Amino acid sequence: MREWTFPHFRAAFAFMTQVALLAERLDHHPDWSNSWNRVAIRLCTHDAGRVVTSLDVELARRISAITD
Repeated sequence: MREWTFPHFRAAFAFMTQVALLAERLDHHPDWSNSWNRVAIRLCTHDAGRVVTSLDVELARRISAITD
């Protein structure tokens, strides 16, 4: 799991929107949570028994590209 902290809710929500669009393109959706300015994302593939697969790695790479 990885967690990000943003200056305010609006920035956290904008990040979640970007991640949602990435996830839709890959047809692979993360487990995540948001509390005001924090977003936590856990990547695993439910259909594979909640293990990390190549889709999780690719989504993580794309998320990192917009945050790092």
